[in-house]
Amino acid sequence: MTAACSLHVNCGGNDLTVRENEQSVLYEGDAHVHGGATKLYDAARLYKAARNWGLSTTGDFMDDSNFQDAQYAESLQGNTRLPTLYTTARLSPLTLTYFSHCLENGEYSVKLHFAEIQFTNDSTYKSLGRRIFDIYIQGRRVRKDFNIEDEAGGVGRPVVVPFNASVTDSILEIRFYWAGKGTTRFPKKGVYGPLVSAIDVDPHFKTCSMGGKKSNKAVYIGVGIGVPFLVFLILVVLWRKKCFKGRKTNDKDFEGMELKTISFSLKQLKIATNNFKDSNKIGEGGFGPVFKGTLSDGTVVAVKQLSSRSKQGNREFLTEIGVISCLHHPNLVKLHGCCIEGDQLLLVYEYMENNSLANALFGKSGLMLDWPTRFKICIGIARGLAFLHDESSLKIVHRDIKATNVLLDKDLNPKISDFGLARLHEDDKSHVSTRVAGTIGYMAPEYALWGHLSDKVDVYSYGILLLETVSGKNNTVPINDSICLLDWVRF
Repeated sequence: MTAACSLHVNCGGNDLTVRENEQSVLYEGDAHVHGGATKLYDAARLYKAARNWGLSTTGDFMDDSNFQDAQYAESLQGNTRLPTLYTTARLSPLTLTYFSHCLENGEYSVKLHFAEIQFTNDSTYKSLGRRIFDIYIQGRRVRKDFNIEDEAGGVGRPVVVPFNASVTDSILEIRFYWAGKGTTRFPKKGVYGPLVSAIDVDPHFKTCSMGGKKSNKAVYIGVGIGVPFLVFLILVVLWRKKCFKGRKTNDKDFEGMELKTISFSLKQLKIATNNFKDSNKIGEGGFGPVFKGTLSDGTVVAVKQLSSRSKQGNREFLTEIGVISCLHHPNLVKLHGCCIEGDQLLLVYEYMENNSLANALFGKSGLMLDWPTRFKICIGIARGLAFLHDESSLKIVHRDIKATNVLLDKDLNPKISDFGLARLHEDDKSHVSTRVAGTIGYMAPEYALWGHLSDKVDVYSYGILLLETVSGKNNTVPINDSICLLDWVRF
């Protein structure tokens, strides 16, 4: 059998041709696959498609009295703004596995498409459902307690979650597993377990001409083969293109990190932002300008572009990718991917409708933050920091917690952003001497004076941020022409 190098599946739907990056991509459908039990004792199904892929599903919706008619493929009826790819989905009561065999060995980009189409966003009991499941790729759990509604920011909204996968034996396995969490009997019996709308697999190592997809993407640089090696390759490319300007990076900063992001071409991001049009500009920071954009699948994103005058260099750019790509939490901004092409360095984030907390507190956004909302924002930031310091596999000190680095989504939920100055925290050392970096006015005294770095640095910054949130006053702007916020609070 001829080896393939891509996979595109319209889960629960029919064959569908989608226009992506000026190319037509055929997503093969599996709507005709029943996938469930035909007899009470039959709780597993295996299906193999004609072209190098298949699926298997296990379990019965046992709380559904009519088990023979249980739905293992869901479709959204009526008018919807969702792209067609997201109006169908395949679901399973226990385990749903997609596999592709006869793949060429190498590194692949895996994009999983989701949209919650069984719950509602109204005030009825149909909005109370919660779907929680785990995601495994190549036998390794890459997401625990994944919730489509939380990830997409609501029901009936598309979201694409990127991963990287290494194929060494010509087989790629993607598995979704219901671990018994979430709701099981409402809003409807049998509405639980994993659900997926589409699967998109493309190679990093070559241009793929099989499977109905032709692409002119540049070769992806080392993504998914281990961050230390990735960093080395990126640095070589940057050096050859003379965009270093004398700055150096330290590979040790990235030890133990695993990249879980994808690469975009510069052409993709130009199309998404209308060639970085001024009207799409939504902000500017130390990194450079930020533009609102819309990807080909309808995902709205924020694109950070490294400017030639940026205070942050290649090291901070790589740190941002290395840190945020391997961390996932509701109170951390999500990185969709990056672009390294020529002398262009760009980061692609989820779009946050209400900009930064600083804009809400001190700007002209027009937002009215009542006390419950301010309390919710403070708690959300604390949860994000607790995850960075204690709950994630990597212990991270952010080093630049401030109002401009906290973004607010459409529901005013806070998300910590800008990890360009973040550092790994070593558990066996209470203090680590390091080069001082951050924002004056938010730095802990022991760090600003002596360079002693611990998670207490972020706690101090968080305390300043609490004062700003409660008082509505900017710590970096003198009060009464002479007194800073801390002095003002004391008096």
